Amino acid sequence: MTSRVLVATDGSPKSERAVAVAIGLAKALNASLVGCTAAPPYPYYGLGEVLPDSQAQYQSAASAAATERLTQVERAARAAGVACSTVIKEQQHPHLAILQTARENDCDLIVMASHGRGEVTALFIGSETQKVLAFADRPVLVVR
Repeated sequence: MTSRVLVATDGSPKSERAVAVAIGLAKALNASLVGCTAAPPYPYYGLGEVLPDSQAQYQSAASAAATERLTQVERAARAAGVACSTVIKEQQHPHLAILQTARENDCDLIVMASHGRGEVTALFIGSETQKVLAFADRPVLVVR
């Protein structure tokens, strides 16, 4: 039985489609929804000083973008009559944020988009979807 569905979003059109699918599934299963997004930490490379203003501006902008993505998920879930909570994880690697959120929130299913990069591109940069599929200990639904 599925009682909690996690949907990962990066705000892209393909992620928006995954959100719609996740909401539809949650509604059909009478499950709740957990919206998740990753906010990358400040990219400090160890060259020179970190300017506090720059770091604060970066974190503020990253937080605002993540909050906006999840606000859209909450609105869509509310419109469909699906209970929804959201999580922002500060994490350089989105697949780790997704897997950790699924564990912490006891989600029965992970729904996420595949961005459909070519095989060669995915080989060099890696695919967050492939990483979630490789390491997940629960079912993953990939929306294309």
